[in-house]
Amino acid sequence: MTAMLQVTATVSNELKKDFDHWYETEHLPDAKEAFKVETAFRGWDTVDPTKHHAFYIFHSIEQAQEVLGGEALKALIVEFDRVWQNKV
Repeated sequence: MTAMLQVTATVSNELKKDFDHWYETEHLPDAKEAFKVETAFRGWDTVDPTKHHAFYIFHSIEQAQEVLGGEALKALIVEFDRVWQNKV
């Protein structure tokens, strides 16, 4: 059975363009590789345009659980925080 991880970020209008570019060209490819997911995609909420959603599709619930407790996720969080420094 596949499993999905959804990550939501709130992004101010001032940062939206830079965040959008960074997530598409850097963070999403890095996360896809680190998590070894089937697929990953992202987009902006149509009801609240400050909400950015990313979805990671795993081969199994076990794989998703390994990622949630693993070093790859911790490293991506550190990088996210380094780049956005509590602005997102």
